[in-house]
Amino acid sequence: MYGTIARMRVKPGKEAELAQIGRESAQGIPGLVFEHIFKMDADPNEYMLVVAFTDKASYRANAESPEQNERYQQYVALLDGEPEWHDGEIVDSYPG
Repeated sequence: MYGTIARMRVKPGKEAELAQIGRESAQGIPGLVFEHIFKMDADPNEYMLVVAFTDKASYRANAESPEQNERYQQYVALLDGEPEWHDGEIVDSYPG
């Protein structure tokens, strides 16, 4: 698997809108395995996004698609600045 972790600051009052866009936009993305969003205890405006794809090719195809750019523009409008991205190979994952 391959994916990204993004650190982002959500504008106050935009949390529900961010969640709605995330739920709607995650449907039907080829190769998407999961998307998790964490709200940090230390700062309620700081969020971590964790996304996994079946492989790097699927991740790159999504990242470079016009549809993803449109989704990204919707996300960024709800954020206080650009997200901080950390892409990489998922070397292990454990079911709960």
